[in-house]
Amino acid sequence: MTCDRELGPVRIGLFLLIWFSTAWFGSWEFNPNNATRLFAAIRMVEDGTATIDPFAPLTIDKARFGAHAYLDKAPGMTLMAIPAVAAVDGVTGDRADRHALTTLDPGFVDYLRLRTRVAAAAGPALLTAIAALLLFDLGTALTGRAGAGLFAALGYALGTPIWGYSTTLLGHATVAALFVIATAGVARGGARGLAVAGLALGWAVVVEYQAVLAGSLIGLWAAWRHRHAPRALWPLIAAGIIGLMPLLAYNLFAFGTPFRIGYSGVVGFEGMNQGLFGLTLPKAAVLREILIGPTRGLIWVAPIMLLAPIGLWRLAEERETRGLALTAVGVVLVALLVNAAYVYWDGGNATGPRHAMPLAGMAALGLAPVWAMARSLWWRSGLALLLIGSIAINLTIASAEIFAPPTYRWAWWQAVIQQRFRIGDLRTIPSEWWGWTTWDGLFLWAAVAIPLALWLVQRLWRLSPRTRCQI
Repeated sequence: MTCDRELGPVRIGLFLLIWFSTAWFGSWEFNPNNATRLFAAIRMVEDGTATIDPFAPLTIDKARFGAHAYLDKAPGMTLMAIPAVAAVDGVTGDRADRHALTTLDPGFVDYLRLRTRVAAAAGPALLTAIAALLLFDLGTALTGRAGAGLFAALGYALGTPIWGYSTTLLGHATVAALFVIATAGVARGGARGLAVAGLALGWAVVVEYQAVLAGSLIGLWAAWRHRHAPRALWPLIAAGIIGLMPLLAYNLFAFGTPFRIGYSGVVGFEGMNQGLFGLTLPKAAVLREILIGPTRGLIWVAPIMLLAPIGLWRLAEERETRGLALTAVGVVLVALLVNAAYVYWDGGNATGPRHAMPLAGMAALGLAPVWAMARSLWWRSGLALLLIGSIAINLTIASAEIFAPPTYRWAWWQAVIQQRFRIGDLRTIPSEWWGWTTWDGLFLWAAVAIPLALWLVQRLWRLSPRTRCQI
């Protein structure tokens, strides 16, 4: 996929806007999903072991084999955090064993927070920015309008809880980004594009095992596109195997065998014994809650996604884009059905349907045709207002609370706005590290992000409407 040189500054600005926004805010470092992944990375870096025994009392998310506690998740996010932990340790000269391992020790809290923030900025936040850039390119190429590409990219990265989940070490934002990267690789084609796609799909499974289900559809699309020259798929297959190898290596390192996974030893969650590690059959009532339910419903935290089906339908009407559209729809449906089939479908403490969020990038692909279809200023103004509203909602989530407790019926309003955002209980770089107030930290983000976003819009407004990216 190539883009005209005139779009170079726009692409750089978009990347910086997304990465800056996702890295600026933070999530609670002691959330069990965050913490258990980082504990495993810390132990591997500092002690050369995969056990998390010293940290086990600090998290309910863990596996137990014999006398030892381990990470109970897929290891991808932990492996991605290892360079960040090693780098911070090297710069600060600090180690976990120099602190009391308790939430009451301010030194340990700062130790854990710093490594969580750096790992998130160098992992999920970076991948989300890359995926947003690729969505911009795809949307521009599909519609011939750079404004449509920007609408899709911003809708995905800042208009959904992907923004908030990019501040965490959970795998949802990473898998969503990897699906977009893989799709862009298949669309580009050639040995390099297919290798990137295979690597992204393989690594997605290392991050979240269930990614194999939705990710397989992207692989099938690649196979269909190259059905007359199947040998062209070897880079995809080889890179996919390479992407999976760290999973086997971690299992061998942690358990002495490549065929044991942490989920098989999970403690405290008996529902994981149902079906295949908690996956049973999709339930219609759960699917309804995922989409429109007041507690976890996608519509309340990402209203911009209401437009996605319209755009995907429009893409499916054209023969040239039908395969891409059907692949995107398939990924969205599989992600929803997997979430609806999971025993712990609500995700515990979560804002929005976190287990369904890997669909976000593929669904956002449908936003580009919607913008391109809007011919009048009034129509586009309405679309822009809906996008701004979605971004505003997710600004409050990313800055205040991505882990809303399930006890609140209207989670965004009650847990995020009333309990956190309204009183300034936010997490920003200046408020956590520079001694600023939380509001000052938020205002500084706005002072950088809003002018950058307006510059992007102004720059695109001046460009001619002809196609500027080609697949």
